Amino acid sequence: MYYGSYLQLEKILDSQYPVSFEEGNEPAHDEMLFIVIHQAYELWFKQILFELDYAMGIFNKDTINDNSEDLNLVRHRLSRVIKIMELLNQQVNVLDTMTPMDFLAFRNLLTPSSGFQSKQFRLIEAKLGLQLDQRHQKDYYKRTGEGGFTQPDYKDINQTEESRNLQQLINDWLERMPFFDAEYWNNESNVSSQEHPFWKQYSTIYENGLTEREKSKLADFDYVFFDIAAADSTPEQLIQLKSSFSTKAMRAALFIMLYRDFPVFQTSYQLLDSLIEIDHLMSNWRHKHLIMVRRMIGMRVGTGNTSGAGYLEGALNKHYVYRDLSGLSTYLIERKKLPKLPETLTHFLGFSMG
Repeated sequence: MYYGSYLQLEKILDSQYPVSFEEGNEPAHDEMLFIVIHQAYELWFKQILFELDYAMGIFNKDTINDNSEDLNLVRHRLSRVIKIMELLNQQVNVLDTMTPMDFLAFRNLLTPSSGFQSKQFRLIEAKLGLQLDQRHQKDYYKRTGEGGFTQPDYKDINQTEESRNLQQLINDWLERMPFFDAEYWNNESNVSSQEHPFWKQYSTIYENGLTEREKSKLADFDYVFFDIAAADSTPEQLIQLKSSFSTKAMRAALFIMLYRDFPVFQTSYQLLDSLIEIDHLMSNWRHKHLIMVRRMIGMRVGTGNTSGAGYLEGALNKHYVYRDLSGLSTYLIERKKLPKLPETLTHFLGFSMG
């Protein structure tokens, strides 16, 4: 085995073809950097998709043992995705060494191609759980031909968007959590969810911890976790509060965050925290991209006929997948005030010495 052959370097290093270097054009030195940066992005996107496919394969199983190697490996794979995305954010700094005038030297030669046409980035968003209806200017995503996708790429993207995504699989996993089953609560939980002994106690503690200006959060709590809307709620308020996760999944996620110190919950909590961090890093990447585009072309139209910086700003504000998980911090209470759990449940969660 030879190093160059194993890595297929003859293909990789011979895959940079600056258009400005073609006969009849004026060579633009920074086009090589532009190409290498974006090819590197696509290679890392491929690795991210590889890791997400592994995670989704585990969560597609009918049963998942939270103490098994499977869940720990998912946590590890998602941690790797985080490191890759941190690197992608740093990579923008290298591209920033190209000045606006350097970019203008070859920009018009790229039309109508654009970063929007990155099939792999769209697949990453779709696999994470970003739905078409949640996208900024959603109609813009459904086009082929000039400025859009090729027919094969368009077909692959649609198939992925119509398939089960990681957010939906996480929702199902959370719903299966047995923490509120009657057997762990001395058979007191055979009542409606809001009347469960844990939630009755927790909502009272939460309410007592709210300031006068925060009292409306109790109504939000009831809607987010039990789908019970206050009589004076407006449709706009309910739309704003509506979660991508089911109320049952949200209750399980909050319970994991509250009792994260229990052995059984440590991997589960780290997994949820990784999803939140991935969402934040995706947002950071979009923000860096927005700043870079503003610096490079100001408010000019993008090469793919988008509104340029305006489009990116809209996507930055709207394209979150795990906002509901990060928003759980709204409903936390002080650790010292956490309700004491029944011994049957603490034994199940791993603190028992017996």
